[in-house]
Amino acid sequence: MQVTELSNGICIKDVQDFYPDHIFECGQAFRWDRNGLGYTGVVGNRVVGLFFDRGNVILENTSVEEYELFWKHYFDLDRDYGEIKSTLSRDPVMEKATQFGWGIRILNQDPWETLISFIISANNNIARIKRIIRNLSQRYGSTLVWNGVEYFSFPEPDALAGASEDDLMACGCGYRARYIKETAGMVYRGEINLKRLKEVPYQQACAELLTCPGVGPKVADCILLFSCGKGEAFPVDVWIKRAMQHFYPWCSGSNREIRRFVDEKFGQLAGVAQQYLYYYARDCLRLFDKN
Repeated sequence: MQVTELSNGICIKDVQDFYPDHIFECGQAFRWDRNGLGYTGVVGNRVVGLFFDRGNVILENTSVEEYELFWKHYFDLDRDYGEIKSTLSRDPVMEKATQFGWGIRILNQDPWETLISFIISANNNIARIKRIIRNLSQRYGSTLVWNGVEYFSFPEPDALAGASEDDLMACGCGYRARYIKETAGMVYRGEINLKRLKEVPYQQACAELLTCPGVGPKVADCILLFSCGKGEAFPVDVWIKRAMQHFYPWCSGSNREIRRFVDEKFGQLAGVAQQYLYYYARDCLRLFDKN
């Protein structure tokens, strides 16, 4: 890859195993929205436009320096997904899944935003999750302006901890309002250290997350996979369970049985395997409703 400066951003040339539709439409992130031929994303206190053209990624409103400091890690560009797909493709199901979702990459997101976003995601659909996050950001985040348009950063822990449940419910959170407020309070008071989750073993990190109101095993695995670098995390919900029943019927009983199977079969690649399977089952085979 070669990164060059443009008048309004950067061009990352000859990016392999990268396709925005696959990355942003596989359920791992909620603040990237289609904008004409590309996407607009709000990431931390940054607003960027992203366009993909024959292997080149155009990233607007950033610099080469910021790419090296932030975006390269965020898009997981130091990781060889060709090798990952080659390893997973030893399994015939995964061979088809990786061919279909060839451009998926696991984003390295902010643990705090990911924690609250996936509490919101429980029993919810993508459009509604995005709307709730947008409402919370507009009410409790900071204003960011790009190209004359206002965007809003994700709220800090103290802002959500200090919000009333009624105000959070007014943003569309519903019964999750209490979970959001209480979990934000835990983070703000230092009762859970989200940065430390990257450093401790998977089982310990999972146990710590499960102490947060609104966080069950599936939500914990999403947080660990999408923001803490835990590749062995394999989020299991009703949709993945249905996909596993279709692809691997001999091991698709309880969540524990599924977990044991993927641990043995995929190991540290379980999380990225889950994303390929989810995208393949949803968009190609239509095994479940598209959120």
